[in-house]
Amino acid sequence: MSGKFLSAVSVLALVATPSFANSFNRIATFPVIANMGADEDLGRETSAEIISVSEDGNTLIYTDSPLGGVGLIDISDAENPKPLGNIALQGEPTTAHILGDKAVVGVNTSESYTAPSGRVAVIDIASASETGSCDLGGQPDSVAVAPDGSFIAVAIENERDEDLGDGGLPQMPAGYVVKLPVTGEGVDCAALQMIELTGLASVGGEDPEPEFVDINQAGEIVVTLQENNHIVVIGPDGAVANHFSAGEVTLADIDTHSDGKLGFDSAPAPLPREPDGVRWIDADHFATANEGDWKGGSRGFTIFHKDGTVVFDSGNSLEHAIIQIGHYPEKRSKSKGVEVENIEFARFGDTPYLFVVSERASVVAVYDVTELAAPKLTQLLPSGISPEGAVAIPSRNLLATANEADLGENGGARAHVMLYSLQDSAPVYPMLTSEGADSLIGWGALGALTAVGSEPGQLVAASDSVYSMMPSLYHIDASQSPARITSQTVITRGGSAAQKLDIEGITADGQGGFWLAIEGNAAKLVPHAIMHVNGDGEITREIALPQEVLAHQRRFGAEGIAMVGQTLWIAMQREWGDDPEGQVKLLAYDLEDGTWGGVRYPLEAKGAGWVGLSEIAIHGDYAYLIERDNQIGDAAALKKIFRVALTELQPAELGGDLPVVAKEEVRDLLPELTSLTHGFAVDKVEGLAFDAAGDAWVVTDNDGVDDSSGETLFWNLGKLD
Repeated sequence: MSGKFLSAVSVLALVATPSFANSFNRIATFPVIANMGADEDLGRETSAEIISVSEDGNTLIYTDSPLGGVGLIDISDAENPKPLGNIALQGEPTTAHILGDKAVVGVNTSESYTAPSGRVAVIDIASASETGSCDLGGQPDSVAVAPDGSFIAVAIENERDEDLGDGGLPQMPAGYVVKLPVTGEGVDCAALQMIELTGLASVGGEDPEPEFVDINQAGEIVVTLQENNHIVVIGPDGAVANHFSAGEVTLADIDTHSDGKLGFDSAPAPLPREPDGVRWIDADHFATANEGDWKGGSRGFTIFHKDGTVVFDSGNSLEHAIIQIGHYPEKRSKSKGVEVENIEFARFGDTPYLFVVSERASVVAVYDVTELAAPKLTQLLPSGISPEGAVAIPSRNLLATANEADLGENGGARAHVMLYSLQDSAPVYPMLTSEGADSLIGWGALGALTAVGSEPGQLVAASDSVYSMMPSLYHIDASQSPARITSQTVITRGGSAAQKLDIEGITADGQGGFWLAIEGNAAKLVPHAIMHVNGDGEITREIALPQEVLAHQRRFGAEGIAMVGQTLWIAMQREWGDDPEGQVKLLAYDLEDGTWGGVRYPLEAKGAGWVGLSEIAIHGDYAYLIERDNQIGDAAALKKIFRVALTELQPAELGGDLPVVAKEEVRDLLPELTSLTHGFAVDKVEGLAFDAAGDAWVVTDNDGVDDSSGETLFWNLGKLD
């Protein structure tokens, strides 16, 4: 979509004339709860779904269905977006566009699947009031504005009930497309044109369910019938000009089993594309986001000629690229993998860009489509959780994404709008990738880190319980940017992949192997323990935590492990039953005589949530520990590195009074967490290691992209001496 009503994303706020550059980087985030009033309940669920931008590029508008309205954001200073408040509507908003001083919004008012209804609402922005309305006769989904502003098109989906029968078609009433002229007062309801789509698709042809619409410069409308796996092109006169099946894609080397491991060895039967979002690229071509909804979802996108010819299909290439940056959502493997939801197009200078939105991986892929038959993937941008919509503002070198998931009820991230700017600089993200490895390496949930070898920047990370059926060590070369995962070692027991391991700490044994701290879970019969693996990942020794400690066990156990001489030190994350409030144990295990001891570590005062330890690493004369809360975004208050002199680590016998060590604050990580990518502060800072040069490296745990944006931050803190 280009021209008057383009949507927007990020920020180079003070640029009057675009200076076309080489990479997009995030410059700001806007939590949509900021649009609530001071007297409102900020704990209510919100969402940012479909997003668009005003003609001058200074105001964003997004739909918020949980709140039943639209939100407005002032991005005149894009690096510092400001709330303009919410406008309430009677019904569920689906898509909103700003037309001058007004907004047109598709509003779903359906009482049931069998009695769908809806309207186009016209809103006066200044007074935040609805000044006009057109009855659409059915349930609206996508709304598009013609590039010249002369009319709008609305997809009337009349969606099916997924719980009825097998969720298939037909489920009447049928959907259609509405075309409405735009006037100075909003829209001309009297001139509403209803465009029938029945009898076109071979799948449920009597029940078309149009999903997404877009309009090109010639006034042609393209509409996806997602459940019907069909695409229709409507001419400027409102008549169907062409229609065709969206077709199927044959994929190989993908993961189709949600089984707690990353195994990309499946080749399923051909999958229907079932496209969702669609965008015109030029007068003859458009691109579709192939989300799937019923039987399909080919995990990518397709570029079509409007005559139905497939010009390009991404196949498994986009999903593979997402796998390499650690954003693959393993729990969605059985369904639709990275689930490409939406798509945006804009030309920045001489470069035509396609922005492909992966809802489940929380990633926006940026493609240079100068050659339509051979798009070039230039970047993968980290987004908030579950991006639903995107809008480009080339006049300001900006891109914006609307991220719908609100996990505030569970202490997670809130729904956000993210802003990006096209800059003359290198991409900030990803900071870690497996691209360039000899084989495809999936990774994520890195909860532990250690240094290896005599060369700077050589490290090994371990995955936690997210991949408990295939726990792995990942060898990292951080001497290049971004850092590279060069190989993967699967942890094995008896020749097979070990199972149900939650690796939360790792330290090199100095002989090519590693000691691992395993956080147990009594409810799942997983013991709290430490383990030794050799250089091939084979478990050679397993040591349960001592009974004096296990007698008081709770869920949150060992979170880090380090070696001092022949003593292993294990950092326990939170208080167990025998710990005074605000103190946790540092356990010591003597490898020579097999005895246990311990000291106590004093935690910082609690704010919201809990406070605990996430890592222990030895460097010089000190043990360094990560101490953090479990809060995210603006609620995050504690992400710090402290150190304890090794002379303080004098273990006492367990079961009695343990000495409390003295600690010293070394580094507050919160400023870096928020400034690295201008995103919200992630909660799980979990890995710390000192390389051969004495540089401190930190890695965050992305929870395997489950209720997480999937972002893994990995960076060099330099010397902490």
